This record gives sequence, structure tokens and C-alpha cells, in this order.
Amino acid sequence: MVRVAMEMLGTLENPGSGNNPVILGWADEVARTCGRPYDKWAADFYNADSIPWCGLFMAVVAARTCQGRPERMPPKNYLAALAWSNWGQVVPPKEIQVGDVIVLVRNGGGHVFLAVGVSADGKRIMGIGGNQRDRVCFADFDAARLYAVRRPAYREKPAGARRVILATDGSVSIEEG
Repeated sequence: MVRVAMEMLGTLENPGSGNNPVILGWADEVARTCGRPYDKWAADFYNADSIPWCGLFMAVVAARTCQGRPERMPPKNYLAALAWSNWGQVVPPKEIQVGDVIVLVRNGGGHVFLAVGVSADGKRIMGIGGNQRDRVCFADFDAARLYAVRRPAYREKPAGARRVILATDGSVSIEEG
């Protein structure tokens, strides 16, 4: 999932009333791949990149990597970041690895992204996600906001899925979007 997410690095929300057709197309892609009633509704609903799209980003990454396996498809209400707290397998926060799905709480909802590392003191989580500074990028987050950690159901665990410890200095994101 991280490899697929990295291929999307730099995808940027269009400023103002314009919309990035790539981001809008992700909802259609998920609907075609998964074909569930919610997916079709989300494709119709998602008509502006000003609508929070971190869950949509995660859904297209999951859809591109699910290989037809139902347990790897996005959760039913994937546009809601907090819905990702029911996807995959539960992981204790002290065992976060590269590729784990991180769900955070924020004022008015949540945020979801893929972990790429944690700080040695456990106070920060770095990840790649969508709708982070209005783009797909890497960002640091305060671990105090952690709501859930979920791991994809692996047939074979990828070599890169391991715990990565990062330096403890730097700034953290407090606002997504």
C-alpha cells in the first residue's frame, strides 16, 4: 500500500472552485473496483476536491492493492476517516509498522493515513496520506490524537513492513486539509 501511495505523492487539490480531475476520478475507480452500493453512492457524492479526501485516498490505495480480496477492500463508509478504525487487523499503538493504517481524531472528525515511522519517544507518527496540506504528502502527527491502528491482512508480510524509529525533533501537523 505504501508503494502505491508513494506513486501518488504530490497529487494536489486545485485551489478555489476548480477541482483536480485525478482526485475526483478516485471515487469512480473505487466504485468500479469494489462495486458495492456505498461505492456507487460515494462516486456520485464526491464531486469536489474541497470535500475532505483522506478517506478517499486510502480507499483508492486499498482498491488498487486488494487483488479482489474482500478483507482488503476499503471499509463500507470509507469517506469517513473514522470508518477505517474497523478495517484490517487491530494493532497495539506500540507496535506501529510501516504500512499500518493510522486513524486520528481531530476537531470535527478524523484523519487517516499510512504509517511510515514513529518517533523514538512515541509522541509522533509520520505518514503518507491524502488531504495533508491539500495534497498527497508525508506529514508528522501528534500520537496523542491516535484513535486506531489497523494492519492490512497480508498473505505474505512485505519486507518493508517493520517498525521504523524516527528522530524526535521537528514539527507536527495539527490541521489536515
